Amino acid sequence: MQDQLLDQIPSLDLADFRSGDPERKARFVQQLGEAYQNIGFVALKNHGLNDEQTKQLYADVQAFFQLPDDAKQRYENPELAGQRGYISKGKEHAKGRNTGDLKEFYHVGQEVETEDPIKNEYPENIWPSEVPSFKESTFRAYRTLESAGQDVLRAIALYLHLPENYFDDKVKHGNSILRPIHYFPIEDPDAVPADAVRAAEHGDINLITLLMGASADGLQVKRRDGKWIPITALPDQIVVNVGDMLQRLTNGVLKSTIHRVVNPAREKMNTSRYSIPFFMHPRSEMSLAALEHCITPDNPKKEADITAGEFLNERLIELGLKKK
Repeated sequence: MQDQLLDQIPSLDLADFRSGDPERKARFVQQLGEAYQNIGFVALKNHGLNDEQTKQLYADVQAFFQLPDDAKQRYENPELAGQRGYISKGKEHAKGRNTGDLKEFYHVGQEVETEDPIKNEYPENIWPSEVPSFKESTFRAYRTLESAGQDVLRAIALYLHLPENYFDDKVKHGNSILRPIHYFPIEDPDAVPADAVRAAEHGDINLITLLMGASADGLQVKRRDGKWIPITALPDQIVVNVGDMLQRLTNGVLKSTIHRVVNPAREKMNTSRYSIPFFMHPRSEMSLAALEHCITPDNPKKEADITAGEFLNERLIELGLKKK
């Protein structure tokens, strides 16, 4: 079972967890936990988004990114450190690198409709007037993936021998982000830095990432033996992976696997690739201090205590989106 998990991304059905059948639920929890201890990724079906919603979402995202650069840049506000609206080409780079990734993206964030004081931490979302349905389609995806993510975290809590609702209050009105990404065409590959790639190898910052199927190949995951393997999800699946915050919380018991998006063959560099991840973040005050039962003589504590907000701030600086 373990060797098989390391050679492919396990495919799970969220309906098993939501079924009310204790046996199906327990099996889902076990398979999810084993996958996250081994490779850090699963493919998940019955996540809540249907074909019609997905097609509309991608149509709206493509319509926005096909606008002229000067039109898109009207929705970019550098003072927000990339937390809302448009982020232009080459602005973000992987931790430890200076060369910007070959991508542009758009951030849709949390909207708090109650009197929860955390609403004061979040800037307003920015909506492009040129694509009137962009707001509805992106925010519907936001809420659907947020709900799926809550259930995945409940399964993770059970696997970690925590109460099922352990994460519920920590992610309620959490600082999650939906990020439509456009890996833009490169007409002249010789005109970009030799080491520039669509997305250099990295681990995600957040608790978990829920990634909708991309419009083209390119996503690869690094196995623990150092081999890179391609990830492709079926049309009805999303890919869900562990982020650095969850790895830190579990003292490395669950793995935030390194991944990247490689450039296509030279003759295909002039084509676009679209991808839409949902980065599930907790509230800023959540402690990422390692869980006590994840610290053992064989697995001593690896990281200093830090809150989710402090950790996010550090990483935004490292990615080049925020100044010190």
